[in-house]
Amino acid sequence: MKHTQDHRPAAPEGVTYKLQKALAQAGLGSRRDMEQWIIAGRVTVNGTTARIGARVGAHDEVKVDGRVLRAAAPSQLPQVLLYHKPEGEIVSSDDPAGRPTVFDKLPRLRGAKWMAVGRLDFNSCGLLVFTTSGEIANRMMHPSYELEREYAVRVLGKLTDEQIARLRSGMKLNDGVARLVSIAPEGGEGANRWYRIVLKEGRNRIVRRLFEALGLQVSRLMRVRFGPVGLPSRLRRGQFQELAPEETRQLLTSLGLPLRAQPPRSPRASAETRRRPHRAR
Repeated sequence: MKHTQDHRPAAPEGVTYKLQKALAQAGLGSRRDMEQWIIAGRVTVNGTTARIGARVGAHDEVKVDGRVLRAAAPSQLPQVLLYHKPEGEIVSSDDPAGRPTVFDKLPRLRGAKWMAVGRLDFNSCGLLVFTTSGEIANRMMHPSYELEREYAVRVLGKLTDEQIARLRSGMKLNDGVARLVSIAPEGGEGANRWYRIVLKEGRNRIVRRLFEALGLQVSRLMRVRFGPVGLPSRLRRGQFQELAPEETRQLLTSLGLPLRAQPPRSPRASAETRRRPHRAR
């Protein structure tokens, strides 16, 4: 993996941070990814191979794969994108089968990378959040924070009162018990029925597996909210929208993360919704 020399997490004078946290804040990946890089010997601090638990401050020289991570401007905010994923794309930067990936549509970055906050399977659609901040990604995805995920689900068949009660009280799956926070009918036509559901976890295919355990097939699955972030009504499939600085600050505050000030950008540029054609890798 290549790294440019644009960013090193800046710390105020005398303040130190855990190395993996500092690297994640620089947008190089999640804390877990950074821990693996440190274990693999890819990171040095002041010329010495780093170890898990190391702390760094403003005057430490951090290198990844021999490249210096230079200090980022203290005023810089992390970037956050909302993407309306269509069916037929995978949430991975590399697919041996050559299927379209959501990363093909995102703007290119220098000195950082986009991290997907959670996943949606190939046949699901709706809200995907991307960020350059490992702290945002970790705070939104980690099970201990229990952020709500809201979905619109179309089911072939109609749920009985007993089935709804089971979904709310908890159902045992092969990887543990799962339950819905809420479920509400949203109408439908013919054999199909729509439901609006909320749950606080993101295990692999959890929504589909819950309904399959009841003998019901999910024919459409769309995520409409992830924690405090909702899918904008005007954001069409295949489009992405970057959060404005004030929206990013609101997100950081709602997640209990520290704010970073940033000079105001053009309202037109910050609120613009952009669409780019698919580019095959």
